[in-house]
Amino acid sequence: MAVGTTSSPQAGAPVRWRRSARRLTPGQVALLREAFTATMAIGDERGYNHFAGLHGLPRPMDCTVAHGRPFFLPWHRAYLYFFERALRDQVPEAMLTWWDWRTPTIPAVFAAEQDPEGRPNPLFSAPVDPIALEQGAAARPPVLAAEWTERDPGAPGTPPLPTAQDVQSALEQTDYSSFTEALEELHNRVHLWTGGRFGHMRLVEFSSFDPIFWAHHAMVDRIWRLWQLGHPGARPPASILRTALSPFPMTVEQTLDTTALGYDYAVSTSSASTP
Repeated sequence: MAVGTTSSPQAGAPVRWRRSARRLTPGQVALLREAFTATMAIGDERGYNHFAGLHGLPRPMDCTVAHGRPFFLPWHRAYLYFFERALRDQVPEAMLTWWDWRTPTIPAVFAAEQDPEGRPNPLFSAPVDPIALEQGAAARPPVLAAEWTERDPGAPGTPPLPTAQDVQSALEQTDYSSFTEALEELHNRVHLWTGGRFGHMRLVEFSSFDPIFWAHHAMVDRIWRLWQLGHPGARPPASILRTALSPFPMTVEQTLDTTALGYDYAVSTSSASTP
């Protein structure tokens, strides 16, 4: 990762709220589906495939600099931020939603194959970049996946989804490194549970093409936000604060305040310990 000056997020923007996928109004669901559909129709750097491909394949796999390292939470916060901006470029009122996986089911807005009008639900499945599929097939050993994202939630042999107690235990960690390690382990379990035996979420190369990836990581980001509220002043190591989060024009330090990025979650400081 390079260290240096990057462009700052827009200051003074009004704060918008990311809401639970199970509490969205029909209008909010419609806006989210419209935004996903619009970005999936764009073939350039404004489109869904471009953003999904930044996490795994097509190469380079930028997320490998984040997983298992102190950059895990800042990198994915930047990732969500720029993807949400792409959604809002198409549908200005759209916002990402979070999947509260403490309730061990996939939310209906992501589980339904069709929308209320009988059209394909863009939150259920998405096409995978053909170049990514080719690269996966050519790898040694090959990493194979279907052309459209699939899920196999709760398949035999997969770990259970994190419980409320698991989340609470992570929130009780008092330093950034211990908290990050605990939360990333919960995050990993969700990927494996959702992907099961054949689903894309189990594969780092393709997981971000599944629309539920974004709701999963919004939940992870929300838990970090709660931890920040419960531990004022707790920050990543000072040595990485000015590190740029490639490929995003943002440093670790610039990710620390969600309200400066123009969004927050429907919580208050007083509820920080009880997500």
